[in-house]
Amino acid sequence: MLSEFKDFIAKGNVMDMAVGIIIGAAFTAIVTSLVGDLINPIISLFMGGIDFSNSFVNLGDGEHTTIAAADEAGAAVFAYGRFIMAVINFLIIAFVVFMLVKAVNKAKGPEEEPAAEEPAGPTQEELLADILAALKK
Repeated sequence: MLSEFKDFIAKGNVMDMAVGIIIGAAFTAIVTSLVGDLINPIISLFMGGIDFSNSFVNLGDGEHTTIAAADEAGAAVFAYGRFIMAVINFLIIAFVVFMLVKAVNKAKGPEEEPAAEEPAGPTQEELLADILAALKK
């Protein structure tokens, strides 16, 4: 059983997946910083200073000026700004992954398509049968 587990872990696919997960986790921090520190300020500039990350609607009682204050008070809030930021994060990650896959595919080169087999012609017997049928007419 231990030997089978060792063989499973040593397979290339499992190791590739593990490396991908680790790099993906580190990449998430980079994208979060990119969105929070670079893209949000630009969007805020064009939207007249609106900061989406702190946009919310208070659903409970009491006045809260920030989401952090509402969270601390345990108030129910509709934090649509966080959702907008999550969508922006997703779009950026999806675009970067698309670009990476495109670059890897370009580096691999064009995929060779299997050569199409030429259609088999009639056999000698079929040709002789056609000639015999034509002579009989």
